[in-house]
Amino acid sequence: MNKQKAKKAGLKRRERRVRAKIFGTAERPRLSVHRSNAHIYAQVIDDADGRTICSASTLDAEFRSMGKRGSNKEAAAFVGDLVGKRAVEKGVTTVTFDRGGRIYHGRVKALADGARNAGLKF
Repeated sequence: MNKQKAKKAGLKRRERRVRAKIFGTAERPRLSVHRSNAHIYAQVIDDADGRTICSASTLDAEFRSMGKRGSNKEAAAFVGDLVGKRAVEKGVTTVTFDRGGRIYHGRVKALADGARNAGLKF
């Protein structure tokens, strides 16, 4: 197995381990983060019903209109703020944070801080 495949397999293994422990309910949904090289995505998910309550990403029109790159901490903080505001509008105040196998650092941490600033508690 080459180095890149091993890193990808490790990410999937960590993701499965995190998802086995975290489960979103209607009272406390899961804030799931996916990070790619070019963009960052966040969803508030109710696993009991199997539905997404709200979502935000750097592909949204509100972010695109700013004309900035989607692969930095500033963009992640904006997405966190956006998903936090949308969740609060839908009546969600507390969530469980699902970092998706990534370490809590950099863009993932910036997104979490942005969501906290918008009013989400986790």
